[in-house]
Amino acid sequence: MTKTISLLGSTGSIGRQSLEVIEALGLQVSALTANRSVELLEAQCRKFRPRLAVCMDPEAAGALKIKLADTPVKVAFGMEGLLEAATLEGTDTVLTAVMGMVGLRPTLAALKLGRRVALANKETLVCAGELVMQTAEAYGGEILPVDSEHSALFQCLQGNRDRGEVKRLILTASGGPFFGKERKELARVTLQDALRHPNWAMGAKITVDSATMMNKGLEVIEAMRLYGMPLEKISVVIHRESIIHSLVEYCDNAVLAQLGTPDMRLPIQYALTWPHRVPGSAEPLDLLSCPSLTFAPPDPENFPCLALAMEAAGAGGTATAILNGANEAAVSLFLRGEIAFLEIFTRVERACRMIPATPCRSLEDALEADAAARRAVLGQ
Repeated sequence: MTKTISLLGSTGSIGRQSLEVIEALGLQVSALTANRSVELLEAQCRKFRPRLAVCMDPEAAGALKIKLADTPVKVAFGMEGLLEAATLEGTDTVLTAVMGMVGLRPTLAALKLGRRVALANKETLVCAGELVMQTAEAYGGEILPVDSEHSALFQCLQGNRDRGEVKRLILTASGGPFFGKERKELARVTLQDALRHPNWAMGAKITVDSATMMNKGLEVIEAMRLYGMPLEKISVVIHRESIIHSLVEYCDNAVLAQLGTPDMRLPIQYALTWPHRVPGSAEPLDLLSCPSLTFAPPDPENFPCLALAMEAAGAGGTATAILNGANEAAVSLFLRGEIAFLEIFTRVERACRMIPATPCRSLEDALEADAAARRAVLGQ
C-alpha cells in the first residue's frame, strides 16, 4: 500500500480528487505539479506540505516561488522539474494525472526506479505502451490503472491466474453528450455542448474525447497494453448510466462486472491501496435507487473516431502515437474555437493517412511520431 506520493497534475480534476483521497487515507505528499495554476497549487502546497512543487510554465513557477518563499517547499519548472518530482527520493508511488504526451517521460523515469505508478494518463500507454510495459517488467516497476474502466477490468481480473481463460474485455462507454445524434446534427454542435458530459465531471480535453468517442478508442489501446490482450479480444458497449464500469467475459461464458457510482475517488483509492481495500469517501451504490441499466452498440457511422483508433491499434508501432498526437492537436484547435466539432475527426484521419507508421522501439520514436502528427494537423 502507498505511503508517500508524488502527484503529477494536482490542480486538474483527477488531481483534486486524488488529494481528497490522499487526505482521507492519511498519506504523505512529497511533490505536487501543475501547468500554470499558481494560486491553487500554492493552496495545495500550504495544506499538504510537499518537499517539491513544479509548474511546467516557467513564469508560473517564478510566481509560485515568491508566494511560497515563507515555506520550505522547493519550486522547480518544466520537464526537468516534472522528472524530479517523478524520481524524488522517498516517494513510493507516482500518481500521473497530467494530460497528454507530457506524462510519458516521468512515467518511464518512475518505473526505472521500481516505483508504483498510479496511471490516470492514458496517452502514456497509447503512445508507447509496449516500451512502458517492458520498462516496468525490466526494473520491477508497477502500473496500476486509475481510469474507471481500466480499474474495473483490473478488479474483475484479480482472481484470474491464466489470461488464456479470458474470452474478452468489455469496456463500457457513456456515449458522451451526443449519443444518438446524426452527423447533420453534430455539424451544428458547439464547444459548450461538447463539454456537457451527462455523468462525469472531467477536464475539457477528455470530455471532448468522450464526445467524439476517441476516448474509448484510446482506452481500447490502453487495455491491449495493460493486460496483454489482442485487439480482437476487446470490445466496447454503450452504457449510458455509467454504473457498470467495465466487464470481463471468461471462456466458460461467465461475465464479471464492477459496479459503482460515477465517482473517480474509488478507482483512485484502489490504485493507492491495492492489494488491500479500505473504507473510503466514494459514494456507495444503492441498488434500490439506481436507474435501469441499458446497453447499446457503438455508432461508427456518426462517431468514426472509435473505428479510427481501433485501426491504429491493429497497425501497431508508431500508429498509435500518430493517432494520439493528431487528436491532441485537433482537440486543442476545437477548444480554441478554430475548427468545428466534426473537423476533429477529419484532421486526425488525414494525419493518420499521411504519416507512415514504423516500429516503436524507443522513446524518441514515439516523440517523433507525435510531433509529426501535430504538424500534420496544423498544416505545417
